[in-house]
Amino acid sequence: MSPATLSRQARTAVLLAMSGLLIAVTAACGLASGSTPPFTVQAGSIKPIPALKGVKVTVGSKEFTEQVILGYIIEFSLMAAGADVRDLTSIVGSRSTRDSQIEGQVDVAYEYTGTGWINYLGNEKPIPDERKQFEAVRDEDLKKNGLVWTAPAPMNNTYALAANKATVQKTGVKTLSDYAALVNRDPGAARTCLETEFRSRQDGFPGMARVYGFPVTKAPVSILQTGIIYSATSNGGQCAFGEVFTTDGRIQALDLQILTDDKKFFPNYNAAIVMRKQYALDHPDIARVMAPVSDKLTSPAITAMNRKVDVDGEEPATVARDWMISQGFVTR
Repeated sequence: MSPATLSRQARTAVLLAMSGLLIAVTAACGLASGSTPPFTVQAGSIKPIPALKGVKVTVGSKEFTEQVILGYIIEFSLMAAGADVRDLTSIVGSRSTRDSQIEGQVDVAYEYTGTGWINYLGNEKPIPDERKQFEAVRDEDLKKNGLVWTAPAPMNNTYALAANKATVQKTGVKTLSDYAALVNRDPGAARTCLETEFRSRQDGFPGMARVYGFPVTKAPVSILQTGIIYSATSNGGQCAFGEVFTTDGRIQALDLQILTDDKKFFPNYNAAIVMRKQYALDHPDIARVMAPVSDKLTSPAITAMNRKVDVDGEEPATVARDWMISQGFVTR
């Protein structure tokens, strides 16, 4: 294991512990303003904006690799624009991150349209068209919760099940309908590894089971951490099938095969900037700064960044900064 990997894992462990503690005390005394971002950057195509000079902005993210990268991308963008940026990335869990933003501890974050539509707003059926899905989430979340969604990115990090090629050849399972048939026919051959959230979310395993027609209790499921799921699915021993994120660089690196969502159950999970209504009204330049950045966040772009962290062992902040520099948004 490389020193970079060890450093990243040690940092992540500390951040996870700190984030869990911070969220636990939110109700009692509120979150602190966060820490200083790990790097400073200078203006590139993002120029200093007088209205943002010295404005305090706390940027949040969930704890998994892609979200941490996205959090740093926001931080470096707003830093170049002149804001006083504080880092609150790596908050544990979707709900904790969401609550921190609603309660005002986090000012700006990237969130996913599918998560907003299904998990937060309680809708059961996704909207297939990406733009219409974004607009529906934007309108309903503003009305119900006073949250503004803006600057949607083309990247779509949806859920999927995957298997190694040997499992696909042995079972003949290439689609989620095939997977459901295998669960109903031979549950023991459908050993499946999931994260805790996916096991309970309605846009996760329970909803998938309902749409594809198999009892959720019939599939033999193991609950594992994200990174372990990828390696265990690649090995094919403990996990014949595993939950994956479609923009994760480990899918290609481990030669995993994604099962086709032939009934189109999983929503689009396009990332978009989210802020509280009053904060967005007070600082409209934030949306303007982030719009061109989001436009460049394609699925191939974020997949490559995820791979640099999860496969090559680079630091999320370094990967985010280097991508921002490569696009000309900032300079060192």
